[in-house]
Amino acid sequence: MGRIRINNMKFHTYNGVFAEEKKLGQKLEIDVDMQYPIEERVQHDDLKETVSYADVYDTIKEFVTTHSFDLIESLANQLLKKILADYPSLQQVTLRIRKYSVPIDGIFDNVEIEVAGVNND
Repeated sequence: MGRIRINNMKFHTYNGVFAEEKKLGQKLEIDVDMQYPIEERVQHDDLKETVSYADVYDTIKEFVTTHSFDLIESLANQLLKKILADYPSLQQVTLRIRKYSVPIDGIFDNVEIEVAGVNND
């Protein structure tokens, strides 16, 4: 099974539980890993035979910059549903969302949420 990945997409969003997060926003990084039978379906060097990663990027960008959630878990779940619905030829999608401005008293790089889902053909 082939994979199409877009890594380290960066967006300024307004997700979070606290008022400061909703007002000031913060950077999120998103990775998407899409399973698609490239070996079978891409035979003629034709974009119509695959999933356009440019379109997937635009879908993700539009969604995360126009929706706000208290929890990045909710953002991840809803974005996953959107990608699976918009791109039914994808067999499986895994999303990883990293949040850097987390109000925790500690030393760490980020918090990451990972969700995965399948399309039932």
